[in-house]
Amino acid sequence: MIAIDSLETSAADVVVVGGGPAGATTAALIAEAGYKVVVFEREVIPRFHVGESLIPATYWTLHRLGLVEKLKASGFPKKFSVQFVTESGKETSPFYFDEFKPHESSQTWQVWRDDFDQMLIECAEQRGAEVVCEAQVTEVVFDEDQVTGVYVRRAGDQSGESSRFVSARVVVDASGLSAFLASRMGLKEADPLLRKATVWGYFRGAARDEGRDEGATIILQTEGKRSWFWYIPLPDDIVSVGCTGDLRYMFPGGGVDLEALWGRELARCPAMQRRLIEAVREGPLRSTRDFSYKATKAAGDGWVLVGDAVGFIDPVYSSGVYLALKSGEMAADAVVNGLAAGDVSGERLGAWKESYDKGVMHFHKLVYAFYTPGFSFGGLLREHPECMEHLANILMGNVFEPGVGALFEAIGDVKPPAENEPLMVPMGEEEEN
Repeated sequence: MIAIDSLETSAADVVVVGGGPAGATTAALIAEAGYKVVVFEREVIPRFHVGESLIPATYWTLHRLGLVEKLKASGFPKKFSVQFVTESGKETSPFYFDEFKPHESSQTWQVWRDDFDQMLIECAEQRGAEVVCEAQVTEVVFDEDQVTGVYVRRAGDQSGESSRFVSARVVVDASGLSAFLASRMGLKEADPLLRKATVWGYFRGAARDEGRDEGATIILQTEGKRSWFWYIPLPDDIVSVGCTGDLRYMFPGGGVDLEALWGRELARCPAMQRRLIEAVREGPLRSTRDFSYKATKAAGDGWVLVGDAVGFIDPVYSSGVYLALKSGEMAADAVVNGLAAGDVSGERLGAWKESYDKGVMHFHKLVYAFYTPGFSFGGLLREHPECMEHLANILMGNVFEPGVGALFEAIGDVKPPAENEPLMVPMGEEEEN
C-alpha cells in the first residue's frame, strides 16, 4: 500500500473506489486476470469497521481468493451456528449450519474487521493490484455516457493541490454506504419500511456459552419487541454488542443520549443483562442510522457498483460482508469478460445484477418477516416444518440456490409498518419458538 504522492500511474484498466471487502475482492480477481488495477482508499488500512460476523456462504469467495487457510490459522472465533432468544428470555435451539450442509463451509468465523479487511486488500496487492491509501476520489469523469477516469486527491486536501486525473476503462464504485456514484447519479432508492438506528459497543469479560456454542452469533429480542440485540464473540475475550430498533423509537426527535438509550434498552433485555453482568465496556458507545436502500441500476458504460454501494439491507442476518464479497466476485467476472471482449457497456458490466437481485431479495424478505408485528418464525416452522431447511439456507447465505424461495410461499406477504403508520413494535412473535 502506498500514498498518493508515490503514485506513478496516470492510466489503468480499472480504478476501484474503496478498499473494503467488495473493492478488495473485485480488485484481486481483475488483477489476477492480468489487468492493471488501482484501488483508491480514503482511509489508512487497517481501519475500524463494524460488521464482524461472517456467514457460511462467504467461504466460496474466500476459497477462490485463497484465504480460507489463513482464516483457519487465525485466532478468530469459529462460528458454527446462530441462535435466537425470545422476548421472554427463552433461548431457542441453535441453527447449527452443518446439520443442513455437512461441509467445512458450514463453519465460519467472527472477525475483527480491521484484520479481515487488511487480509483481503493484501490479497488484492499480491495478485497485482496497486493500493493507494489516504486517497479520495472526488469526481468520476464521463465523455458523454462513457466513463473515462477519475480525479483523485490526498484525503483532507481541501485546496485540491494534490488532485490528479487517472484514466480508466472501467471504474468500480466500492465506496460503501457513501455510495459515491449512486448518490451523485440519483440511483439510490430508499426502503421506507426499514429505517432503523443502531447503538453498539465492545465488552470484555462477557459470559460466553461453552463448546461449539462459544462463537455463536446470538440475536436477542427485548421486552415489547421494540428493539433487538446482537451478541458477537470476538478474539481476546471481547464481544461486540449492538442494539437496533425503529429510528423513530431509538432516536425520537433526532438527538439522543447514547448512554441513556443503551441503559433503557438493556433494561428491557434480561437475557443480555445476564451475559454482561461481569463485563466491562471498552471504548465509547457508537451509533449509526441503518437506512435500507438499493441502487436502481448497478452498471453503465464503463462503471459498475459493488457492495454497499449497490445496496444495504439491515444488520440482523449479518449478510453485509457476504454480499460485498459476492457482488465483488460477480462484478469482477463481468469486468474481466468485458475487457477481454472490448465491450465495457453497462449491459455487459451489469449482466450479473438480475441474478444477484433475486438472491438479495431472499434476505430482504426475511428481514421484512423479522420486523413484522404478529409474525412468528416459531409458529411458521410448527405449521410448515418443511421450511426449516429453506430458513437455514438463507441464514447460511445460500440465497442463490434453487428452492429457497419456497419459504416465502409459506410466510406470505409480510411487511413492517410503513414510515407514516403509527409506531408499532418490530418483530412481534406472540408465541415462543
